[in-house]
Amino acid sequence: MTDIELPDGEYTAVVDSVEDGLATVFFERGSEEVGNAVLEAARLPADARHADAVLSVTVRDGALAAASYDPESTETRANAAQDRFDRLSKRPPSEDDS
Repeated sequence: MTDIELPDGEYTAVVDSVEDGLATVFFERGSEEVGNAVLEAARLPADARHADAVLSVTVRDGALAAASYDPESTETRANAAQDRFDRLSKRPPSEDDS
């Protein structure tokens, strides 16, 4: 699979999608996205092989050296996304509404 083109270090990884045994993963440092890669899903922890899973990962020599699933961060992000969606889906009342 594609090497991870990031400097060695610790990152937050978010699974975008898992299809046909491949996971598209975005890497963040702080709150900034710094890269992405397509990895064999089997390289991820079993409980993190789904969209929107959040992991703490170590990249070493262009490869995933370690990964641990973070269920709390996964839930927090899901709730924040739902809250944003809920706010955006509520249209402001028009002047015709009374």
